[in-house]
Amino acid sequence: MFIGYARVSTKEQSLDLQIDALKLAGCEKFFMEKQSTKRERPELNKMLEVLRTGDTVVIWKLDRLGRTTLELIRLIDKLNNNGIGFKSLNDNFLDTTTANGKLIFTIFSALAEHERSMIQERTRAGLKAARLRNRLGGRPKGLSHDAQIKAKEASRMYLEEKPIQEILTALSIGSKATLYRYLRIEGINITGFKKY
Repeated sequence: MFIGYARVSTKEQSLDLQIDALKLAGCEKFFMEKQSTKRERPELNKMLEVLRTGDTVVIWKLDRLGRTTLELIRLIDKLNNNGIGFKSLNDNFLDTTTANGKLIFTIFSALAEHERSMIQERTRAGLKAARLRNRLGGRPKGLSHDAQIKAKEASRMYLEEKPIQEILTALSIGSKATLYRYLRIEGINITGFKKY
């Protein structure tokens, strides 16, 4: 079965162009979403759950499926390993249901693997050079200037016994864990977290 996946980044954009193309390609079932690739994509996850060996995923263009080449390769590789084909209508070179498409995908996979290895090699070399200079590698310790301001404001609000959710919202802090880290840095004992 040909299964179509269509995506646009915002709710204002239309899926019509993609859906029409997927219908012409013979898709019998569709998964559609208006969602950026930076967010969770529930329809993509639903599609991955219902796919069966012998199915072919069809998309309008590669950028509709993933953010990066590496992400695309991992996803297509997962499909291939489960006996599921992949076809991009506007990227004719990538159709894993054909011998040429499989060859192209194998080359892409090898290039991505080489890129991963090169990054790891450069990272190891950089860390070794840093150690020789008595420097530690990795992320710098401490908070950025903006985070320091947020930490001070969060500690003030916490000491005023403002609800946790109110602090998170007011300061645009993404999680309780980040808030608690800010409070610890400000020297506030938070062993008994407030639950409200």
